[in-house]
Amino acid sequence: MGIDCGTEYTGFGIAEQTDRGRLQYITCGAIRLSKKDPLPKRLAHIFEALRALIGEHQPAVIAIEEVFYSVNPKSALKLGQVRGVAMLASAYCGVPMAEYSPLAIKSSVVGYGHAEKHQVQQMVMKLLDLPEPPESSDAADALAIAICHLHTSQTLARQAAGNR
Repeated sequence: MGIDCGTEYTGFGIAEQTDRGRLQYITCGAIRLSKKDPLPKRLAHIFEALRALIGEHQPAVIAIEEVFYSVNPKSALKLGQVRGVAMLASAYCGVPMAEYSPLAIKSSVVGYGHAEKHQVQQMVMKLLDLPEPPESSDAADALAIAICHLHTSQTLARQAAGNR
């Protein structure tokens, strides 16, 4: 399960890898937050929604994007709080967590770490054999995070097998 943390929309995307290495789409969407609600209420809403999704889909791992540099310190702080809630939901549900840099995510999905948003969406669509891009760009980003984790864990498993 990939989670794209955001203060207005928090995207989620669930994909799996078959025994033959093929990526398979499960679901995706976005948790919409009201700007009118105070931050603690928004954070509680994210926690409850993620907890419900984790309970329903039972992901083996949850992957999120690492903190990146932001020009606006206030925005970065709010984003950090949302990331903390995602981490809490993962820990609360007993699901291991992985973090990836934006560069690693784009490299894994597109093959180029400085890819544009639309390029990521197109590759998510292609890799998961979707007829159209996810409705929300936050959901597409969350699927990209999930794909990055699946690719990375598959590579690490192959390397471990080769070292035996």
